[in-house]
Amino acid sequence: MKALILAAGEGTRLRPLTSNIPKPLLTVAGRPYLAHLVEALRDAGVKEQCLLVGWKSNRVKEFFGDGGRMGVELSYLEQKERLGTANAIGVAEGAIDGDFICVNGDVVMAPEALSQLISAFERDRTPFMGAVEVPDPERFGVVEHANGKLVRIIEKPADPPSRLINGGVFGLSQEVFGYIRRTGRSPRGEYEFTDTLNMMAAKTDVLVRRIEGEWMDVGYPWELLRANEFLMGRLKRDVRGTVEEGAVLKGEVVVEEGALVRSGSYIEGPVHISKGCDIGPNCYIRPSTCLGEGVRVGSAVEVKNSIIMKGTHVPHHNYVGDSIIGERCNLGAGTKVANLRFDDRPVKVTAKGQLMGTGRRKLGVIMGDDVRTGINAMIEPGTVIWEGTVVGMGARARGSIGPYSKVF
Repeated sequence: MKALILAAGEGTRLRPLTSNIPKPLLTVAGRPYLAHLVEALRDAGVKEQCLLVGWKSNRVKEFFGDGGRMGVELSYLEQKERLGTANAIGVAEGAIDGDFICVNGDVVMAPEALSQLISAFERDRTPFMGAVEVPDPERFGVVEHANGKLVRIIEKPADPPSRLINGGVFGLSQEVFGYIRRTGRSPRGEYEFTDTLNMMAAKTDVLVRRIEGEWMDVGYPWELLRANEFLMGRLKRDVRGTVEEGAVLKGEVVVEEGALVRSGSYIEGPVHISKGCDIGPNCYIRPSTCLGEGVRVGSAVEVKNSIIMKGTHVPHHNYVGDSIIGERCNLGAGTKVANLRFDDRPVKVTAKGQLMGTGRRKLGVIMGDDVRTGINAMIEPGTVIWEGTVVGMGARARGSIGPYSKVF
């Protein structure tokens, strides 16, 4: 059986993190985001996988290649125009034979749950959609079902018929392509796979299978942080780099070959330290921190529950908590990132021009690539700093700061 992974989107809701990096390559728990899904499918016995790519597809192909080093056989399809999920799946017509698994590339879930869905589909070969129970279904496409079968999917209903929503995992047969060809454009001008599923459910059985355990749909930066927390919780200790005498590594810590942890560093797992990192001396790295290739964490620095991407320097007397920092950034000495409001309410963030609740009590900065801060700069909770921005010494950054800005 093959799998089709939908990974063509631009990830606009994740900007500025995706301004230069395609969403599938964002670092989570020590590896590109999409690699976790590829490996979960592999471990479930699905080794033939097709990636449907789009924006910056060459970079995705360059990283994953033919999949051999991950133990899978990868092929690629390209969605030239982003015309919705039905259109995306339709691109695979003629390229995938027989029954197949289809997974939204945005989905993070327990590998065991994915394996259970695939095993059930291999047994009965009846088309299915994975569904997950959430406390706030009115924000999603809600599943109406009867006797374990799909009746219809209702988009963001005021009065949801259930708490089950579309989980982004499907078992499909070749018949789906006929339904896709008959799917019309939605009011927003796209071909929606939910419309295709509703058409299918009216004509044939589509099973609704519950997704058990952890599940999330990563659309916004703070959800990427949540995905990192979940996946980091599955980390296993593996120390291959250089750890100097006097450094302390507690719990599940990964230190890749070529990384250096200097004396006096205190690291509480789960923490992932990638190759080329230079850590310490005398720093404190707390749980659920993921450091990309070549990251520098220097003296008197504390980093907690954060993703810091390739080539970024956090070198002197800095605090970074509950944050995502892009590639090649440099924090000046004494730069501090606040992550908690005085009123203890959930932090809000400006995303796509709107002030949005994150549901997170603690959230620091979302920082794009190539940002620089001067000494003693201060960054407020929930601040978004777009790529190329300079925050001057002693300056206070807050709200959403556009690309290549100067804050003094």
